[in-house]
Amino acid sequence: MQKSLKAPIKELIFIQAAEIELEGLLEVPPNPIGLVLFAHGSGSSRHSRRNNYVASLLKKAKIATLLFDLLTDREEADRTNVFDIELLSKRLINATDYVKKDSRVSKLPFGYFGASTGAAAALNASTKNEYIKAIVSRGGRPDLAEGSLSLVKAPTLLIVGGNDFGVIELNERAYNQLACEKELTIVHGATHLFEEPGKLEEVAKLARNWFVKYLKG
Repeated sequence: MQKSLKAPIKELIFIQAAEIELEGLLEVPPNPIGLVLFAHGSGSSRHSRRNNYVASLLKKAKIATLLFDLLTDREEADRTNVFDIELLSKRLINATDYVKKDSRVSKLPFGYFGASTGAAAALNASTKNEYIKAIVSRGGRPDLAEGSLSLVKAPTLLIVGGNDFGVIELNERAYNQLACEKELTIVHGATHLFEEPGKLEEVAKLARNWFVKYLKG
């Protein structure tokens, strides 16, 4: 069994991915029940206000988090990289392998939280990591992982804004291809970024409940 962590951890880490180094922030609350890695499609995941808010609720539920940069600033300037699901998936696997070697968290069940194209990367990467036990997509593009959807085994929650027209239909299409335990939740009155009052909080609570259920289980 994993030794209980009595003191919280907050640590900047550096993940090697081929010839580049990715920066990440690992935070572990006392006695964690699991670890969630965040995958984004654009913008720095470590500094994303939305991802940090979700992470704060997860930590209160005793879930460790890793927010890291899937792309360097130079790579992100090229928009084709943001939609390169294979590249994003490899980076997420690099990060997963990194923390899997960290004895402080290595025995915890892992989960993925993906946003935008990062959701496709999370779904794709999960098919190559048997220890991924839960996935949550926020305003994601799971359809971009179409070739991997039927192979996903981790229970998957797709969260979409009720006013995110077009993306709703893409999530419905992806949902129908998933063969795992799954749920599609529409947050009524929310647009793509869930910027409306109370909507991001709703997303965070949905994600927290999903991870608590399946990481504990």
